[in-house]
Amino acid sequence: MNDAHAGSAQLTKEFLASHGGPFYELQRRLHLLHEHALKSGQRAVIFVGLAWGVPFLLGLPRSLSFDTSGGMTYLADVSVWARFVVAIGAFVLAEQQVEQRLRDKLRQVISAPIVAPSSLADAAHAVNHALRRRNSHLAEIACLAFAALAAGIVLRHQYAVDTSSWVVQASPSGNAVTLAGWWCILVSVPLFWFLALRGLWRHFVWSLLLRKVARLDLRLVSTHPDGKGGIGFLADYPNAYMTAVFGVSCAVAAAVAQNLLHETATITNITILMAGWLLIVLGLFAYPLSAFSRPLAELKKATLMRLSAQATQYHRWAERKLIGSNVVAESNPDAEQPQEVADPSKQFETTRKLSPMLLSRSALLPVSAAALLPFVIVASSRVPFKEVLSLVKKLLLL
Repeated sequence: MNDAHAGSAQLTKEFLASHGGPFYELQRRLHLLHEHALKSGQRAVIFVGLAWGVPFLLGLPRSLSFDTSGGMTYLADVSVWARFVVAIGAFVLAEQQVEQRLRDKLRQVISAPIVAPSSLADAAHAVNHALRRRNSHLAEIACLAFAALAAGIVLRHQYAVDTSSWVVQASPSGNAVTLAGWWCILVSVPLFWFLALRGLWRHFVWSLLLRKVARLDLRLVSTHPDGKGGIGFLADYPNAYMTAVFGVSCAVAAAVAQNLLHETATITNITILMAGWLLIVLGLFAYPLSAFSRPLAELKKATLMRLSAQATQYHRWAERKLIGSNVVAESNPDAEQPQEVADPSKQFETTRKLSPMLLSRSALLPVSAAALLPFVIVASSRVPFKEVLSLVKKLLLL
């Protein structure tokens, strides 16, 4: 059993969420990273330079202008800053944080140990399966294909617009994409979408792994002080994605900002947008964590039944000891010896408070705030900040 435990623990050390896959290998061959250092900061600068810096240089000297009277300029385009600086930078910077936090969570599952010895082999198999999914060539090809499709949609849209911008020169005879626009369409847009979709796929791999773990024999205990049977430490794993969520939220909020510039924004539609986006983000993390609701609910039910039975024995014994006999269904002293039974009252009350839901407001507060912050900035430009702040407080305290 110890050998199996050690082998499974060793496997968890190899679950590195940001390693593996064709894109990782390409970066390794280009010496952008190596096995023991992701070099997230350096790569973030390089990718932001490719996505934002090159179009800026290609558009000089017009890129330096903030005058939008002749069309949207590069530096005045909020979506450019949001997608190609903040989002891409956040996606890359988040890799180290995500990898370390997820690995720590999985190590704790094994070292606690949460997984019963009889399920260690299945746990090792689940980790190996997750690693194969992480390294999938097909998955990254699909991400690249969707990124190319997004670029194609952007290109088609630019040929249909009737106003000039840093991306396209519009004219009755036909629109002409600028050099900076071509780089954006061929490099910047695909890079943004590829990194976003690749990160989403890897979170899906982690989600499937957690759901498999939830189906194993788990060493849960209803009276654990975390109130979650001993697996409460998993509840805050979404905060590992706080930086990535902030990045993608900036991109979404920037798109919303462009639409709000052309219509009147009210606190009602802002509420719908912010609440809807928060539900999407939290739903992404609720999917893997919801798998633990069943074992926790079964633990609570089974434990309460056994404690209730023992409580009956204890309190009937205490009743006989105090007043000499039971008030109802009096026991035969010869048939039921007055032996002392441990009082399970405290354990019963603690078990009653056990929550089968791992998701909690307090655990998800950081990632929720990261999801809403970009929308706060956008909304504050259209409605009073006091109203926006009040709305955010309500959403975070749901």
